[in-house]
Amino acid sequence: MSDVSPHPRARAFSTTDDKTWATVAHLGGVLWFAPSLVIYLMTRARPSLARQESKEALNWQITFTALYAVVMTVEAFIAALLSLTPVALMLPVLAVLPTALYVVNAALSIRAGLRVNRGEPFRYPLSVRFIR
Repeated sequence: MSDVSPHPRARAFSTTDDKTWATVAHLGGVLWFAPSLVIYLMTRARPSLARQESKEALNWQITFTALYAVVMTVEAFIAALLSLTPVALMLPVLAVLPTALYVVNAALSIRAGLRVNRGEPFRYPLSVRFIR
């Protein structure tokens, strides 16, 4: 997939705006992928820090959402199996993993936002590059 060429009327952001949008793209990860997607779509025609960082945040949120869906599917299957046994009282324990995953996502998103706000780029660990 090729990069989008800059729109003839696309203006560059000021340095402050660029850093602000890049920070919000990461911090928005607390609300899943919607903020990073919107910011990426707004900035994809501009060569900017916001474009680079929103793409990074969006790739992480897509990776995280896919992982979360897999975990929820496996947990639903395990819950269905356990509900047939006397160990059904253990079902609330299954809520720990999705909660832990969300906490990791929120912590990484906040860490990334703070780092980008200081002017440093951020790469999420184990993020699949869906958007290049």
